[in-house]
Amino acid sequence: MRPAVTVFVPCYNEEKTIGSLLESLRDQTYPTDRMEVLLIDGHSTDQTLRKIDQFKKHNPDLDIKVIPNSHRRIPFALNIGCEAASHDILLRMDAHTKPAQNYIELCISGLIEKRGDNVGGKCNIVPGNPSAFARAISIAAGHPAGSGGASYRSGSVAREVDTVAFGCYYKSTYQKVGPFDESLFANEDYEWNYRLRKSGGKIWFDPNIVCDYISRADLNTLGRQYFNYGYWKRIMLSRHPSSLRVRQALPVLLFLAFCFAITLLLIGIATSIDLIAWIGILIILAHPISILTTFIKARKGITLLNAPLVVISIMTMHLSWGCGFLWSSIKNLAKKTP
Repeated sequence: MRPAVTVFVPCYNEEKTIGSLLESLRDQTYPTDRMEVLLIDGHSTDQTLRKIDQFKKHNPDLDIKVIPNSHRRIPFALNIGCEAASHDILLRMDAHTKPAQNYIELCISGLIEKRGDNVGGKCNIVPGNPSAFARAISIAAGHPAGSGGASYRSGSVAREVDTVAFGCYYKSTYQKVGPFDESLFANEDYEWNYRLRKSGGKIWFDPNIVCDYISRADLNTLGRQYFNYGYWKRIMLSRHPSSLRVRQALPVLLFLAFCFAITLLLIGIATSIDLIAWIGILIILAHPISILTTFIKARKGITLLNAPLVVISIMTMHLSWGCGFLWSSIKNLAKKTP
C-alpha cells in the first residue's frame, strides 16, 4: 500500500483558482484514498469557501478539510497545516498553482528513494489573465533574468539545490527542523529550507516534477510582490547572513545605480550640463539593454512585439526587490538610532 500524504494549502480569497487546484489534486495519479487535503483559510471574504463546499459535495472521495487561520499570514498557515496533518508525508501547494497529474507521485517517489529530505520540482509560470502585460510578466518571471536563476523557475537538470517552491517531506523532518518562522511574511520557505540544509538535510530538485504557477497580472501587484520579497529577504539575511547569494545583491546594486542615474539626469537638466545628463541616461539604458541581451542569447520567449513589456516587467521586479531591501535596511537602522 502506498504511503498516505497530507497536502496542505494556504489560501485567502482564491475564488478564481481554488477550483482548478482541487480538480488537479483530484485527478492526480496518486490514489485519492491515500490523500488528505488541508485548506488553511485566512477568513476569505470572497467566494472561496463556497467553491470549496461545492467541490466537496461533488467529490466526496477526496478528503478535504478547511482549517481557519486567524493570523492570515502564510507562515502561520504552513505551521497550522503541518501540525494538523494526519499523515507522515507532507506536501505544500499554493491555491494559485496547478500541479501536473504525476506531481504528488513523483515527489513521494523522490522522498522514498532518499534523493532528498525535501523534494520538489519546476514551476511553469502562466499568465494571470489574457492581457499582453500579464503574458509578458509570466515570461519575465520564468526567465533567469527575472527569477535570479532559481532552479524551481528555470532549472532543467535534477540536482541538489538551496530551495524548492512546493516541496514534499516527512513530518519528522518538519519536527526536526522546527516550525516556519512566523515573524517573516515572505521568504519563510527559503528560511526553513536553509535551516533544513544547516541541519544536514538535502533539498532535491527534479525538473520532471511540474506545476503551473499563476503569476501576477499587472505591474502594480508585481511591484508590491517583489518589494515584499526584498523587504523580508533583508530581515531573513540578518538572521542567517551565510545564506546570502551573489545574485541576491544584484537588485540592490541595480536600484542604487538607477537612483544615481536619475540624480545625474536631474543635475544635468538643472545645470544645463549635457554631459552629466547623458551619463545618467546611459546608466539608465544599461539595465534594459542587459536584459534584452540575456533574452537574445536564450532565443526563446521574447518577440519584437512583447520585448518592451517583458523588459519593463523585469525592471519592475529588480527595482522593486532592491527598493524593498533598502527600505527594510533603512527602517532597521532608524530603530537602532538613539
